[in-house]
Amino acid sequence: MVRPFVVRPLLALCVLGTSPLTLGAEGGVGRPITGQQVFSNAGIVPPEPGWVMSFTSIWYDGELKGGKGAPISGEVGVGLDMKVSYTMANFTHIWDTGKGRWNYASAIGVPVQYTDVSISITGPRGRTLGSEDTGTQFADMLITPIAAGYHFDEVNHLALSLPIYVPTGAYNDDRLANPGQNTYTFMPTVAFTHLDGKGGEFTLSSGLEFYTENDATDYRNGNIFTLDVLWTHGFGNGWNAGIVGGYVQQITDDKGQTADSLNGFRGRSVGAGPVVGWAGKFADAQASVSARWVPEFDTKNRPEGNGFSINLTLAFF
Repeated sequence: MVRPFVVRPLLALCVLGTSPLTLGAEGGVGRPITGQQVFSNAGIVPPEPGWVMSFTSIWYDGELKGGKGAPISGEVGVGLDMKVSYTMANFTHIWDTGKGRWNYASAIGVPVQYTDVSISITGPRGRTLGSEDTGTQFADMLITPIAAGYHFDEVNHLALSLPIYVPTGAYNDDRLANPGQNTYTFMPTVAFTHLDGKGGEFTLSSGLEFYTENDATDYRNGNIFTLDVLWTHGFGNGWNAGIVGGYVQQITDDKGQTADSLNGFRGRSVGAGPVVGWAGKFADAQASVSARWVPEFDTKNRPEGNGFSINLTLAFF
């Protein structure tokens, strides 16, 4: 009923959701980086059983403008400037459920993060953390127990998933550069993909992020809504190019003494930029490579900057 697909795994950076940053949220960003939560074919769980491996690297460089305060490690700081390199190896298993309209998958992602943060601490707890910190360590693992895909027809597809970040990454409330967030994050996500049959697509991905409390700082991030869109046009020989955009909106206030001093610190960001990719055969695998640049142009209570990423995916069916 449904023909085979050349896909990038729908769970590659749900993110990145789903992503590495810890700033409206503690650190100012929460998990998502603008425009980095959607990937090609995000709405498709392939009908063929097998394994999909993906490697995604994101570089983000941004600063919180206007001399605004930001919560970080239980304190409030100003003049935030951060550079983050976040690389995740993701492994997705497609379950053997036949080639009907529904197919299922599970995934696990193992990330490593380099963080460079500079900020001037102003309180409220008055600890001295220094003004700059760097580090390269394992970040929080991303586990997706189940993802369900529905095929309307050969060109229209829907995927439902529940990625969960677990606090396995390094975290120390006496440091500024923490790759881990010391929280669980539950991220119900829905994605829709329309294939144009000529090597291009339209994909829409949306999710909610629910954070548990950081018990080291008594800080709880507010819930965050993300909406990302990807459109590409095929140029033949596996090549495609287009645009990608993202909208991140915190929909509830942060909670805790530090958050109260910042009136809940709700954040928002919007960005858009170009994406280019290639898909084809590599040895015995179906392969795809893509790269994107997403500059942010409208932010509130979040750093504003540029996100760059590259993704490599190998599918073994």
